[in-house]
Amino acid sequence: MVKKEISEIKRQFTPSACSISRICGCYVDGEKNKKTRFKEAFLSLPEEDMFKYFEILRKALSGTVGKNLVTLDFPLETEKEGGTQEFLLQLRNSRLQDDELLESFYDRIIDAYEYAGNYLILLIHDAYDIPGRTSDGLDMEDASDEVYNYILCCICPVDLSKPGLSYNETQNIFQNRTRDWVVGMPELGFLFPAFHDRSADIHSALYYSRNANDLHDAFIELLLGCPLPLAADFQKETFHTIIEETLGEACDYDTVKTIHENLSEMLEEHKDAPEPLMLDKYQVKSLLENSGVEEEQLESFDKNFDEAAGERASIFAGNIVNPRAFEVKTPDVIIKVNPERTDLVETREIDGRQYLVIAVDGGVEVNGIVVASHS
Repeated sequence: MVKKEISEIKRQFTPSACSISRICGCYVDGEKNKKTRFKEAFLSLPEEDMFKYFEILRKALSGTVGKNLVTLDFPLETEKEGGTQEFLLQLRNSRLQDDELLESFYDRIIDAYEYAGNYLILLIHDAYDIPGRTSDGLDMEDASDEVYNYILCCICPVDLSKPGLSYNETQNIFQNRTRDWVVGMPELGFLFPAFHDRSADIHSALYYSRNANDLHDAFIELLLGCPLPLAADFQKETFHTIIEETLGEACDYDTVKTIHENLSEMLEEHKDAPEPLMLDKYQVKSLLENSGVEEEQLESFDKNFDEAAGERASIFAGNIVNPRAFEVKTPDVIIKVNPERTDLVETREIDGRQYLVIAVDGGVEVNGIVVASHS
């Protein structure tokens, strides 16, 4: 799913646009016991409750596409009878009216989700009447071609509120505040089916993780049965490993600087595209070729990529380069350079020792103090 499609679904979580038919929940304690369950017609809830749920639901569709929000494709075997996708399809089609399916769903989450504290499993069913669109992008509310039936699941931590003093207006005194259990914003969530090209795609789901560097691989594998995506920090480490092992002794400052500049340029050219820039094995290889890496150094590239990332893996370019930052680091020194002035830094060998040489334009400050230059 792309950002525009995700935003279209998020816009439905308002009182005026809401078409959520049902909301269900199961409260689980730290020992994996189901403490309570609830089922409600969403539109019958008090407005104050609706707004709280809207906030949680929007949060499960928030973050950076390719980092916090990842589209997962279901393998064919999951769509057979008894598969994870087939089960989710049954749950979606039941419109959350089947108690047995709901209990099975809660059990699957409890088995798959490793969490030390209490949490709430929140699940909604919605039927979004997709408005038609004119050629210039305007919605035509009376020209719907499809109803998008979907479920959205959020897993939210439930923690005790902080201790403190509160004012008792009746007795006109300050006293110890009563602590209660508060539902937090979701740690994990998923939307099924995905909303691709403004239509339901039952072969994929949109997955959310609050922590982009911990996607909860076991949860994805057990509950959804989808191939595990690479977490944001792991993608960066993997890319670095591929570069270092492929270039070997040729992995010098100038080559790495050129790779950074080319990647930044690719991101800039792609910034208005609806989908994030993803690099597969062949695109990474092309990047290295365009950055001046010699053909003989690329002989081991395919093997290095397959071992580090996987033959069919794709890497989100936004996870491996920050166009607004350029850093040179040694064990004792860190130098941050304006990405537009990387030409000011170069490496030199003097008397058999490697040095970083920085051209100084416009004076030097040390701890905020302007120091004099000496020839």
